[in-house]
Amino acid sequence: MADASTIAPPPPPSPPPPSSPAVLAPVPPMRTGRPVSEALLNEKWDRCLSSLLIRSSLGLSFGVVFSVLLFKRRAWPAILGTGFGAGRAYEECNSSFVQGARSSRS
Repeated sequence: MADASTIAPPPPPSPPPPSSPAVLAPVPPMRTGRPVSEALLNEKWDRCLSSLLIRSSLGLSFGVVFSVLLFKRRAWPAILGTGFGAGRAYEECNSSFVQGARSSRS
């Protein structure tokens, strides 16, 4: 058996890592490889597709409600409401793209 005089004491605890911001190097912001015009075009398409989905769904909802309440559960009010919603979204998208094309020509 080893006696107490031969056992080495444990090493001292290591100091905590420095947490001051001066020690850490700042990270430069990441840039995407896309040009600004492509990013704007993608944003317009995203807005157009979400508008199409929302407006068509709202038109379908109104069509179903009117179909149930007024038209003895026929299908044409729901189809008509979906068409109105999709048409409205199409016109918004078209005007958005035409307006962007006009401003780029000037």
